[in-house]
Amino acid sequence: MTIFTGAGSSTTTTHFIDGRWTDATGPTFPVRNPLDDSLVAEAAAGGAAEASAAVAAARAAFPAWAELAPGARQRLFLSAADIVERRTEQLVELMAVEGGASRAFSTFQIRLSAAMLRQAAGWGYLPYGDVLRSDIPGRTAMVTRKPLGVVAGFTPWNGAFYLAWRTFLLPMAFGNTTVIKPSEEAPLSAGLIHAEILAEAGFPAGTFNVVTHAPGEAAAIADVFFDSPEVRCINFTGSDTTARILGERAGRSLKRMVLELGGFNPVLVLDDADLEEAVKAVTFGAFLHQGQVCMNSRKVYVASALHDEFVSRLAERVSALKAGDPTDPEVIIGPLITDRAVQQIDERVRDALDRGATLVTGGTAEGRVYRPTILTDVPADAICATGQDETFGPLLVVQRFDDLEAAVAEAQATPYGLSAAIMTRDRARGLDLAQRFDSGIVHVNAPTMASEAALPVGGVKDSGWGRSGHYAVEDFTELRLTTVSSEPGRYPF
Repeated sequence: MTIFTGAGSSTTTTHFIDGRWTDATGPTFPVRNPLDDSLVAEAAAGGAAEASAAVAAARAAFPAWAELAPGARQRLFLSAADIVERRTEQLVELMAVEGGASRAFSTFQIRLSAAMLRQAAGWGYLPYGDVLRSDIPGRTAMVTRKPLGVVAGFTPWNGAFYLAWRTFLLPMAFGNTTVIKPSEEAPLSAGLIHAEILAEAGFPAGTFNVVTHAPGEAAAIADVFFDSPEVRCINFTGSDTTARILGERAGRSLKRMVLELGGFNPVLVLDDADLEEAVKAVTFGAFLHQGQVCMNSRKVYVASALHDEFVSRLAERVSALKAGDPTDPEVIIGPLITDRAVQQIDERVRDALDRGATLVTGGTAEGRVYRPTILTDVPADAICATGQDETFGPLLVVQRFDDLEAAVAEAQATPYGLSAAIMTRDRARGLDLAQRFDSGIVHVNAPTMASEAALPVGGVKDSGWGRSGHYAVEDFTELRLTTVSSEPGRYPF
């Protein structure tokens, strides 16, 4: 099956279970371009039966996949990386028409995905074990790691291509098999295209399975994941609201969870910062994918001495970003994913303006394309400034500060703890401040969006738990203690 044949044409997609595309029968739902609502695909509307079949296939494939030699697994991952790079133009077009991703963002995802595949190709050779001394004469204690089994993943629509790889590639690299439920907003970019790539690369049947569903129909699939004892872990990327619901289910079924959630991602621009570099970093960090990424910057605290010049330069750079159809290679700001997303951003801009904020640039929309927006003088009680709720779109709040200690405290007065950034010429000062942030990631002289395949990306507090890179071994394996005794035991009875 070819799930995407190019912009302007639509396909009918099915589920990918046990190494095969299922029959094209049963109900479907439309997948539409967020720019103009044109049809991208008719996707299979699956439910409990398909999810159960996928879990069974993953369970049957697990023993052989877990025991596969590192070299054999390495060749598969390297082949998949080559295919990703070879398909670059197809993937760029797919991400544009299904998710509204600009070429800058889609190529960013492709580079990270290929790099992560190549990184993961070598993880099977890493030393995951210890030999411990024992107080018992003649006893040797060994600690090793073993894969969990079947990992069920929920993949998001935003950053769909890369985040889907991260959702299933990490557990697979450590010997687990997977079942993926992609977002109904972007099922091709968030799972189905990966099945096509992995099948071409030669991955064994059942190691990777994808089940799609219609809007509002995720519950039946989730029920199977939580009710199936074969599913040992739930790997979720999405909102903290949904994560709380899933967390309650996981608690009742005693399933492990790995969560990649949202963030507020503040930036501090200190009085000694390189102003031009700060402007570039904040522009990228705030407006990549029109602010629809969990690590986008939402608020910037700028030292008073630099504030006015920073805002002027930032506004000039941001207002020059081309907005419109993301299939245009020069477009940076594409459409938001739904009308509701546009409405939420506009409501929060109007809320801030009604409370006395100043609109520096933006604040208007053409269809679902919302111009990148900068606000200053935003009252602390405006929704977009409180840090208590994630504003998922192209809206940035800039706030001046005179007291650095107060700015640091305010920047952390949020339930989120994903990413933060500090811009300063004094790297020692930046490093000292970084240690004070209760955040999973802190960048000094880099944007909050900075990411590399090998780094342990992840959050704290309401931004989730779990890490990417080879550090994910902690999340997707369990420890096994084995002892061997060479002398008779000594027992009290």
